[in-house]
Amino acid sequence: MEKVVEQVAQIIKESNNIVFFGGAGLSTESGIPDFRSVDGLYNQKYKFPPEVIISHSFFESNPIEFYRFYKDKCLSPMLKAKPNAAHLALAKLEKMGKLKAVVTQNIDDLHHRAGSKNILELHGTSFKNHCVKCGKTYSIEEILKSKEDVPTCECGGIIRPDIVLYEEALNQEVIYKSCKAIEDADALIIAGTTLIVQPAASFVNYYTGNKLILINLSEVPNESRIDYVIRDKVGKVFTEIFEYLGYDLA
Repeated sequence: MEKVVEQVAQIIKESNNIVFFGGAGLSTESGIPDFRSVDGLYNQKYKFPPEVIISHSFFESNPIEFYRFYKDKCLSPMLKAKPNAAHLALAKLEKMGKLKAVVTQNIDDLHHRAGSKNILELHGTSFKNHCVKCGKTYSIEEILKSKEDVPTCECGGIIRPDIVLYEEALNQEVIYKSCKAIEDADALIIAGTTLIVQPAASFVNYYTGNKLILINLSEVPNESRIDYVIRDKVGKVFTEIFEYLGYDLA
C-alpha cells in the first residue's frame, strides 16, 4: 500500500491537469452521515425510507415530513462539519495549478469552505435555497432558523433546497463540464464513492488515460480497469501524499 501511495504522489507531482471525482466517503470523514454505510441513513429507521423522503414527489406531497428529516439529518450535520485533510489538499493542489476541477456528488459545501474554486456539484448544494414561486434565494442558516414546519418566502411560496432530488434530472451544463473535465484530465482521482449512483458514476468512463486512481475503503464496480487502488480513508491518504511530497496542507 505504501508503494502505491508513493506512485500516486509521483503522479500528482508530475501532473498539471488532475480532476478529482468524489462522493460521500469524503464527507463522512468530516462527520456527515452517508446513505449506504452500516451507520448511514439507509440503515436507520424513519417513518419513510430516506430515498423516498428526499424525492421530488415526496417534497411535493409531504413537505412537512421532508423538512423534518432534511433539517435534522442533512442540514444540521452539514452546517457543523468542517473540511478535512482531503478537502484542504485538493484546494491546495488547485492553487498550485495542478488540480483543474473537483467533480462532486456531495451537497455539503465543504469543498467551497476549504477554498476550492472550480467545483462541479452534480447534485447541487444544500447551502443555497430558493422560493419555488418568485425565485428569491435563502441561506442554509435562514432555513434552519425558520420556525415554520415548511419554510416559506415572504411572497407565500415554499422554499426548497438547490439540490437534485430523487426523480429529478441533473443539470445539463454541469454534466457537460464534468464530462469534459474528466475527458481532458491527465490524471483522474476517484475517491469516497461506490460508483453505483447513476448517471454520475458513468461519467468516469470519459477518462481514457492510464492514470486512473481510486482511493476508497470498499471495492467498486469494474475496478479491474483502475490503474492504482488505495484501500484507505481519503483524508489519511492525502495527508500521506503531502508529507511524501513535502507539500504544506495549510
